[in-house]
Amino acid sequence: MECNDYLEDEIETERARTPSERLTDAVASFGGSWAFLVMFAALILVWVLWNRGQGGFDPYPYLLMNLLLNLVAAIQAPIIMMSQRRQETRDRARAHSAHRLIHASEQEIRQLNAKLDVMISRTS
Repeated sequence: MECNDYLEDEIETERARTPSERLTDAVASFGGSWAFLVMFAALILVWVLWNRGQGGFDPYPYLLMNLLLNLVAAIQAPIIMMSQRRQETRDRARAHSAHRLIHASEQEIRQLNAKLDVMISRTS
């Protein structure tokens, strides 16, 4: 196995992703980012400020907001788990390809050493 084969395996793995797998990875990536945390914290702050007192549509204890937060968590958790499972599969395939590459490199090094040994024995 050559280095190019290793890179081709990586490219082929990326091409084989379905649209739903791409979406899952994108959602998991965004859901685990600082941008998501800051945006979510700002949204909650706006929600609380908008609904404080008696004038809001979701007064304290913010039952509708709690329901929405639980829905986000219930949807986000399995998406993140699917993405992690896919990443684990990719890592396993990458490790297997790397192992094959290392094994092929060792074979080539052994062959080169044998050739060098033959050349050295001829000159001696």
